[in-house]
Amino acid sequence: MSKLVTIFGGSGFVGRYIARRMAKEGWRVRVACRRPNEALFVKPYGTPGQVEPVACNIRDDASVRALTRGADAVVNCVGTFARMGKNNFDAVQVEGAARIARIAAEMGVSRMVQISAIGADAGADSQYSRTKGEGEAGVLATFPGAVILRPSVIFGTEDQFFNRFAAMTRMGPILPIVGADTRFQPVHVDDVAQAAVKAALGQAAAGVYELGGPEVDTFRGLMQRMLPIIRRRRLIVGMPFLAAKVMAFGFDAVEAVTLGLIENKMLTRDQVKTLRHDNVVAEGAKGFADLGIPPVAMGSVLPEYLWCYRPSGQFAAIKESAKNLKKV
Repeated sequence: MSKLVTIFGGSGFVGRYIARRMAKEGWRVRVACRRPNEALFVKPYGTPGQVEPVACNIRDDASVRALTRGADAVVNCVGTFARMGKNNFDAVQVEGAARIARIAAEMGVSRMVQISAIGADAGADSQYSRTKGEGEAGVLATFPGAVILRPSVIFGTEDQFFNRFAAMTRMGPILPIVGADTRFQPVHVDDVAQAAVKAALGQAAAGVYELGGPEVDTFRGLMQRMLPIIRRRRLIVGMPFLAAKVMAFGFDAVEAVTLGLIENKMLTRDQVKTLRHDNVVAEGAKGFADLGIPPVAMGSVLPEYLWCYRPSGQFAAIKESAKNLKKV
């Protein structure tokens, strides 16, 4: 019988790419997610019955144990930006990660892969980075042979980075950003998936790998790369951190007063703290080179999915070509 991998968060942005690649490797894939009825799109990744979405709550031992039983490898892709509610930073990124590792070790799972993030540090000032760091520590405490992957900002068709800011350009002539001079090293989602698959297959040594693409640029620079692709001209305005902090406080306050009914999807104080720090691969860190994976450049991928934000959408290229026709 073919081997089995359980991917916690396997229907999410990164998880679905890992699921697809594991299926191509001939593994049976168990996609652990909160709402399996909304994850049926993963089933065609393999042959009938090879990829199955299954309900799971990583805050519950019994649920995690049931989905780990029989697995040869587990991959944890679950993450959150939520500060409130049951699925907050600590519950998901600290306790959830540690629970998966502990139960995987108890049940004799051979390999574990933890998707973390560059900047993960138990001593960080932002909750996101702190809980990512504490989650890593929790994993290694019970599963010391785990492979931990720390990607920089991830781009791809379903990303929440370039898609978000490309959508914002539709709202007016100004594109405000926080941390305009903060450096990033964007990495393609499928490259991260390749790294996770190598680890799950036992083709990567245990340890921490920082994953960044071939290009490093500032936040402003990334937006300047994006604008020509979507055929829009916008004034990029770098918002001072003090002003951003005040604005984020207001958004957070609205969310708190409404008990989360109005979720802050604009800008949080924790995001402001995170944006103060560069998000690039540390010097001397293990990375793609150690995994034998050549990372993909942004320029070869962004036009494939950002075209929908052009004023003429899919017809932009045709209209541009028509301008070159000579009038009869």
